[in-house]
Amino acid sequence: MSHGKQFTLYTHKGGPNGWKVAFVLEELGLTYESVFLDFGKQEQKSPSFTKYNPNGRIPAVIDHKNNDFVVWESNAILIYLAEKYDTAHRISAVTPEDKIFQLQWLFFQASGQGPYFGQAIWFKVYHPEKLPSALERYQKETLRVISVLDGVLAKQEWLVGGKLSIADISFVTWNNAAVGAIAPDIEGANLEKDYPSFWAWHQKLVATESIKKVLEARNSVQ
Repeated sequence: MSHGKQFTLYTHKGGPNGWKVAFVLEELGLTYESVFLDFGKQEQKSPSFTKYNPNGRIPAVIDHKNNDFVVWESNAILIYLAEKYDTAHRISAVTPEDKIFQLQWLFFQASGQGPYFGQAIWFKVYHPEKLPSALERYQKETLRVISVLDGVLAKQEWLVGGKLSIADISFVTWNNAAVGAIAPDIEGANLEKDYPSFWAWHQKLVATESIKKVLEARNSVQ
């Protein structure tokens, strides 16, 4: 790549999962160039991208200082960045036990939060016909996932190791979707009142300097 930065990040202007990779790159002070794929043109399915990610989804990164090493799947990328470049464990687990807890939350984010919140958005905005029962199911699942987080965060400030980590960061963009686009449509839902520990945690996350910077960049390209 001619841009001279360490990483190329293949992402999308609106897609949540690429931005959480940008959060971690920014937090670790790693330089990167974002390549925004045009989903309307199906660029994520083109051979020029599927040679990096055969699944045809964003994000994917190329580490040009590691023999153009390629990683796809957002949480796998977070683990790679933490394992290779967070040697001081500023935002990653230290002990074997905390590393398992970190994986536990990353798996929960990928299997629970992302799919359920994503389907809530899909049936609200993109599905070609209105299916109230489907929308209601995923709205309820959104609140259930938030309740899980709220229950844990009522007892501790962060998910792993008593500090901000990639586990927390992985939830930010889909949390934003819940706050801004999902919960307002759920009758009687008040995230700040009903899930105060979740709410306080999310506010701390979005106020983190690196995350705040990337969110501002995201707003500028929407």
